[in-house]
Amino acid sequence: MNLIKKLGVSNFLILALCIAIILVAEYLFLTGDQLHGIFIGLWAPTLLGFMIYLKLIGNERK
Repeated sequence: MNLIKKLGVSNFLILALCIAIILVAEYLFLTGDQLHGIFIGLWAPTLLGFMIYLKLIGNERK
């Protein structure tokens, strides 16, 4: 619970979603569906980049 309070609920959920996406992408890649695994694997850095962008906008308004 301390980690959730420190990160914030929304950041924690996005990070958990990114971990789930990476696991699904690894599963797809290793079971032979390599193109779908690569495609889904690119979603995680996109979400993290979006999260960083939102944090930068939030810090700019302060």
